[in-house]
Amino acid sequence: MQIEKQVIPNNNVDLSKLIKPYVKNWKWFVVSVIVTITFAILYIRYTVPEYAIRSKVMILEDQNSTSELGAFSDLGVLGGTRNNVQDEIESLNSRTNLIEVVKELGLNKRIIAIGNFKNTGLYDNPPFNINFLGPDSIVQKTEYLFYIRLISETKFEFANIENDTYKEYSFGKSIPSSLGDLIITPNGTLDISSYSGRDYEVKVSPLATRAEFYQKNIVITTTNEFSNIISITLNDAIKKRGKDIINTLIDKYNKNAVDDKKAIADRTSDFINDRISDIYGNLSTVDQSAEDFKAGRGITDIAAQTSVNLNIGAANQQELRNTTVQLDIASSMKDLVDNQDGYEVLPANVGLTDETIASTTARYNELALERKRLLESSNEKNPIIVNLDQQLDGLKRSMKSSLNSVTNNLSLQVNSLSSQASRINSRIYSAPKNERALRDITRQQQTTESLYLYLLQKREESQISFASASPKSKVIDRAYLLNKDPVSPKKPIVLLASFILGLLIPFSVIYAKDILDNKIHNKVDLEKLTGDVPVLAELPKISKKEDTLIKTDERTILAESLRVLRTNLDFILKSRRGINDNFGKTIFITSSVPGEGKTLVSFNLSMIYANAGKRVLLMGADIRNPKIYEFYKGKNVGKLSKSTMNSDNKGLTDFLSNESLKPKEIIYSILVNDLTIDIIFAGTIPPNPTELLMSERTNELFEAVRNKYDYIIVDTAPLMVVSDTLLISENADQTLYVTRAGITETNVVGFPIQLQKEGKLKGLSFIVNGVKSSNLGYGGKYGYGYGSSRKKWYQIFS
Repeated sequence: MQIEKQVIPNNNVDLSKLIKPYVKNWKWFVVSVIVTITFAILYIRYTVPEYAIRSKVMILEDQNSTSELGAFSDLGVLGGTRNNVQDEIESLNSRTNLIEVVKELGLNKRIIAIGNFKNTGLYDNPPFNINFLGPDSIVQKTEYLFYIRLISETKFEFANIENDTYKEYSFGKSIPSSLGDLIITPNGTLDISSYSGRDYEVKVSPLATRAEFYQKNIVITTTNEFSNIISITLNDAIKKRGKDIINTLIDKYNKNAVDDKKAIADRTSDFINDRISDIYGNLSTVDQSAEDFKAGRGITDIAAQTSVNLNIGAANQQELRNTTVQLDIASSMKDLVDNQDGYEVLPANVGLTDETIASTTARYNELALERKRLLESSNEKNPIIVNLDQQLDGLKRSMKSSLNSVTNNLSLQVNSLSSQASRINSRIYSAPKNERALRDITRQQQTTESLYLYLLQKREESQISFASASPKSKVIDRAYLLNKDPVSPKKPIVLLASFILGLLIPFSVIYAKDILDNKIHNKVDLEKLTGDVPVLAELPKISKKEDTLIKTDERTILAESLRVLRTNLDFILKSRRGINDNFGKTIFITSSVPGEGKTLVSFNLSMIYANAGKRVLLMGADIRNPKIYEFYKGKNVGKLSKSTMNSDNKGLTDFLSNESLKPKEIIYSILVNDLTIDIIFAGTIPPNPTELLMSERTNELFEAVRNKYDYIIVDTAPLMVVSDTLLISENADQTLYVTRAGITETNVVGFPIQLQKEGKLKGLSFIVNGVKSSNLGYGGKYGYGYGSSRKKWYQIFS
């Protein structure tokens, strides 16, 4: 008859068991939360807070006539073009702009007040001012660090390295440094005496380094992809500094845009003035020729004489003049481009009707201005400038090609119109020579005068555009504090994160420990692995101060656990078929490896049966590493019965190797805690243990003792170390496999079960030894057991 075991469905999750390890270690959660929150408070307390500064700007559409060839838009097809917002964002946050901002605000020179736990940056109204006498080219490109300690209103101490020897100086005195001489002057608006004794750190950084720092930290975004409004955000520890940086950046951006437009307007005006000077000279010459011609020949009015011919050629002459103007402008533009050295901006909108020349000139001026700005903070070997030079050379070649083509076409048109004029003039050959000569002078005079008046008009337009040049952006919101609370560190988030981290650390440790745990801890854990193989009992862990052997009528948890083991063991032995009740029951006790407590179980199980009045024999069959005698001789109470102890101390191995010995000669009666049990020690450690255990005398010994004792408890060798136990396992009625909580790994449980399936072990069952009181499977769960207080009540009522 098999023991019926209650099987719990595996699909039910025992939440109480999942939560139990965490609840049991609640103190660690509390300690961890307290520690993490403490660190969070210290972090908040000693971290320099940063505040969000924001400004909103609208990018304006470029609709004026100042850009490129706008001064001559009536002859070209150049309307206002909308700025690309993304390009303007890149231009606004450019390194060049930020270098100018850093230079103007003096951000490359930082004064930091040194505190015990936290340093504070000073920006507005520091207690002293710093002035370098060295060249700006050195100061603005060098890293330098020094320390100032204010002593009084007139003196201070100076050191190049922190904690180095300080030297005393007076305010206003020149101090030598690697950047050249520097002068420290007091801030006249402050009472310097109130700052005495304080240390200050002064950092001088290259302009480019600070510019790149702010370039990375400034965030520029658009409201949406169709909007011209952009937001400029900067996180800074000093509110006023953050506002100044954003406002100055916007101002620099707008100023650069206006400067670019004015540069183009100036270049256009210069070009027009040069042309006016040349044409004015020609016009004066023609007027003088007309005056001399009429005065010399007495001509006053010949218009009536040639009115008919003039009417016929009027249209031809007008077209010829227009074409001649275009040819003159194109030729002048071509000469300017051909003779230009370097990459100066070209005159914009000079009146050519060709769109290709106008757009090419606009792009060329844009790149030329960008190259000029970059050269202020770099040199011509910079890869970016080299790339711009290549683009400018390409545009110049394209412009020359276009101008050559336009000049040729206009020349052909002029020739054609001149031919037509010649045919018309042939009709008036019969007119007097004076009329023909005066007509030639008049025609030249009109052409020159038309061009002269046209250029005067365009010069005025250019000056008007110059005066009305507007920025590229409109400020909607000047820089303002986005929120009065700092964005870093954010107290609620830091505290919440520290609280969660405080819970997460012990949770992770416990969870990881549980995941990586491959040990058996109690009866419940073992039953999940054994299947139909029963787990008879779990024995509590014994401290070093406690006795390892039970006493008579003892009511400790160990004693009661052994009584449970005895009861379950008897029930199994009675339910098994093939066991003769008239003979003693042989119980083998083994384990996986040494140290799991099989000897303790063997000894105490023998005593618990002896306490019940049974005839018990304890046999030490672990002949390679005998422990019973050492276990008995240790701190446990008891002694060998002198009346039955053999003088030679013979044991199992002596019996197996010496056929003359009788079983009774190796059996000793011992008295332990007022209980008498018989014992067979392992004997002398043999050189051939395997061969001894395989001998027939082993079976003879078991047959002999079965007739004399009710229970034969056999302490055998560990199964996973040697095969000794398997050699004599056929003599066992029941095999108790001892596992130890926290020691035995879960993967070894399958080994004895497999041996039972193969028929190498008989009547396998398990015991869990060394279970902590908090891990007791059922006793711990229901809170039932015997402690010292229960023992006292039992003694009172007994």
